[in-house]
Formats: sequence, structure tokens, C-alpha cells
Amino acid sequence: MSDIAFFARVMNLVKGFVSIFVSDVEKEHPEIAYENAISSMIEKYSKLKAATAAIIRRREDIDERLTRASKDLAQTEAELGTAVATGQDDLALILLQKKNQLEVQVAEMTTDMLTARKDADDAKTSILQVQGEIRKLKDERDVMLARMQSAQARIRIEEQLEGLSVDAEVRALDGVREHIKNTIARANLGKELADTSLDARLATLRSQTGDVQAKQQLAELKAKFAARQAAQGQKSM
Repeated sequence: MSDIAFFARVMNLVKGFVSIFVSDVEKEHPEIAYENAISSMIEKYSKLKAATAAIIRRREDIDERLTRASKDLAQTEAELGTAVATGQDDLALILLQKKNQLEVQVAEMTTDMLTARKDADDAKTSILQVQGEIRKLKDERDVMLARMQSAQARIRIEEQLEGLSVDAEVRALDGVREHIKNTIARANLGKELADTSLDARLATLRSQTGDVQAKQQLAELKAKFAARQAAQGQKSM
């Protein structure tokens, strides 16, 4: 299996893991489900890091071999030029064959190096993606568990409210209200009876009689005063 195929397979497993796992957990224990999912993703992340390290090591090995082969090629070309210039044809033939071999090796290793660099870049990108998925899952865990706790609290409050009965309290208040109304009615009845009793009527009559007598006395006083005024007027004439 190639390195690219390996990373593709690992990423597919990571992306599909959470949904597969959570579907099998106990719904009443979401915190356990999230912790298990996060732990498993962290374990896969560690394996991905180890695989990435191996790919980077392969890239570095290819780079070192390519550097050595390139130096050997440059040295061989220089020696070949010297052999040709000095007429050492036997050495020139050997150096020419070596040069051709090194050119093939350098070309192949250059291709391998490009592939190794791309694999390493893809591997590092995959690691960053997994890190992001782990962070998102942790954030989701915190938010969802907080919502779950809030919902459970609301359910408990609703259940407590449903279990409360206010009928007895309402009946007790109805009795108090009725007692207050009856007390007020008795007080009003006493006043009404007092207003219509014989004693009350006599007291009213006495008050009216006093008023009538006072008015009569006032009229008599006015008449006497007027008479005196008239008598005095006649004397002065």
C-alpha cells in the first residue's frame, strides 16, 4: 500500500468514526460517548503522527541520497573532462559509463523526491485536519453537555410543577374569602337594623322636634324684635 493510499484510508476512518461510534452508545450517558470518541480520535492521531514521521524520514533519506548522487555526478563529469583532455581514453570510457548511471539515478531520485515531498505535505495537512476535528469535537462536547444539563433541569422543574396540586390552597382561600364576605354582611346588617330600630327612629324624631322648636323660637324672637322696632319708630314720630 502506498503512503498516499494509507493516509486516505486513515482520514476516511477518522471522518467516519464518530458517527459510527455514537450510534452504539447509551443515549443516557452522552458524556461517556464523547470521552470515548475523543480518546479514540487521539489514539488515531498518534498513529497518524507516527506514520507522518516515517514519511518525513523517507523524504529526508531520499534528499540525502539525491544530494550525494548529484555531487558524485558533478565530480564524475569533472573527472571525465580531465580524462578526455589528457587523452586517457580508458578512464574516460569508465567515467562515461558511471556518468550515465548517475544521471539515471539522479533523475529517478528527483522524481522520488518530488513524490516524497508531496506525501510529507499531505501527511502534515492530514495531521492538522485531525487536530482541528479533535478540537471541534471537544467544543461540541462542552456545548452539547451544557445543553443536555439545561434540558434535564427544565424537565425536573416541569415534573415538580406537574406534581404540585393547588386545589387545596384554592379551596382554603375560597373559605377565607367567604368568611370575610359574611363578616362584612353581618356588619352591614347591624347598621341597617340600627338605622330602622324604634330607638333610632325616636332619636331622629327628637332631633327633628328640637329643630322645629328652635325654628319656632327663632320666629318668635324675630317677631318680638320687629314689634319693638315698630314701637320705637312710632314714639320717635
